[in-house]
Amino acid sequence: MGPIPFDNSYTRLPGAFYTRQEPTQVHRPGAIRVNHALARQLGIDPDWLDSAEGIATIAGNHVPEGAEPLAAVYAGHQFGSYNPQLGDGRALLLGEVLDRNGQRFDIQLKGSGPTPYSRGGDGRSPLGPVLREYIVSEAMAALGVPTTRALAAVSTGEPVIRDRALPGAVLARVASSHIRIGTFQYFSAVGDHASLRLLVEHSLARHYPEFAGAESPALALLQCVVDAQAALVPRWQALGFIHGVMNTDNMLVCGETIDYGPCAFIDDFHADKVFSSIDRGGRYAYRNQPGIAQWNLACLAHALLPVIDADQDRAVELAQAAVDTYPDKFLAAQSRCMADKLGLDRLEGDDKALVDALFANLDTHGTDFTLAFRRLYELAGGEPAVGELFEFPAAFAPWLAQWRARLAADSLTPEQRLAVMRRANPVFIPRNHLVEAAIRAAEDRGDLQPFHALVERTARPFDFDPDDRPYATPPRPEQVVERTFCGT
Repeated sequence: MGPIPFDNSYTRLPGAFYTRQEPTQVHRPGAIRVNHALARQLGIDPDWLDSAEGIATIAGNHVPEGAEPLAAVYAGHQFGSYNPQLGDGRALLLGEVLDRNGQRFDIQLKGSGPTPYSRGGDGRSPLGPVLREYIVSEAMAALGVPTTRALAAVSTGEPVIRDRALPGAVLARVASSHIRIGTFQYFSAVGDHASLRLLVEHSLARHYPEFAGAESPALALLQCVVDAQAALVPRWQALGFIHGVMNTDNMLVCGETIDYGPCAFIDDFHADKVFSSIDRGGRYAYRNQPGIAQWNLACLAHALLPVIDADQDRAVELAQAAVDTYPDKFLAAQSRCMADKLGLDRLEGDDKALVDALFANLDTHGTDFTLAFRRLYELAGGEPAVGELFEFPAAFAPWLAQWRARLAADSLTPEQRLAVMRRANPVFIPRNHLVEAAIRAAEDRGDLQPFHALVERTARPFDFDPDDRPYATPPRPEQVVERTFCGT
């Protein structure tokens, strides 16, 4: 047995699903950070990951025993336009492991060199996107959001050319799987229904085994993915998180958040906020994320039609019915999130109007999203943390009076209320200006200390320490990050 206990399943699928590919070696790999806790969960010795051989493995210079590296093929709608073949253009699935609970995870190397799907790209990643994904994906995990994880990051010792020469890096990303809506779109578009059925069976067995014996496996899988996304996107909305590239190739059927390229958390709230430099029309703005998720699910439904039912009219009817369950499921999950953030047992009666009025106030005044909700927790009796940093404008007074009256009528005890609100309202998030500062320090000066400090601080998003107040402070005008960028 090698240092990583591989147990691969995707390589047992036919060759149409992937291209076997060795990573491209780099000149001088170096350690950046190893996620020791995640390594232990996966049954990997973190000390080995810290070793020269471990660093070489993540960099792509060493393929350990049991690894079967491959680049997966998929398609996808990118900003609404269909691309019939995408695939892993700068990533390789190194292999899979079973964690201590028997759950299967992919280990993927991102930035490991060109593949047949690179479409003329170099297959590499600059240091900045690797640091951004490490910071934000681990923060999302700490916030309780289903997400891919960062196992390790290494430098390559080689420059990557974008608008300028940048230091290169590789990220070891962990996911429950990398099977995307776009994976199904690819096989549907090329008319390979046998592979489409096989992919459905593989996905059900891996992620939703309780439905593997369903009368229509494809319909069962569609409903499972609808349910997973209806639960995921409200978590984004409740944190002010903007994904930035909600293409169908960036939506996993397992329901985890993936691809942290141009993502960002909102500081001053506006519902039409956009950060991604390539989202010129605002397709993936904050307010649009719930609807785009349903649009993507409709794309999955369309891809699955050939294997849902032999009668295509019947297949359309069944698929439409599944996708049509999304709005109610989303609203129910959103209602639960907002009830927790406001300290209510559940939303009822006029509570939707209360929530809508709060968001209208936040939008009108450009209020800091994270601090506003954390301040509500303090006003409900929680331990002080952000009061020195934030207070509601006077215009919020009528709304705050209505909220306090609603709390008085709610069934939660004060202790229950504070426990719920504390878990729902972080004080620390990876604020854009802090992420950007960490990247600049690393790229420009080779200083990784701000990166490490931000990772460690956002790993405890709900626990306030006065010494860490700068991590909770909104950006000054000159620090505001208006645009974020993809690593390609």
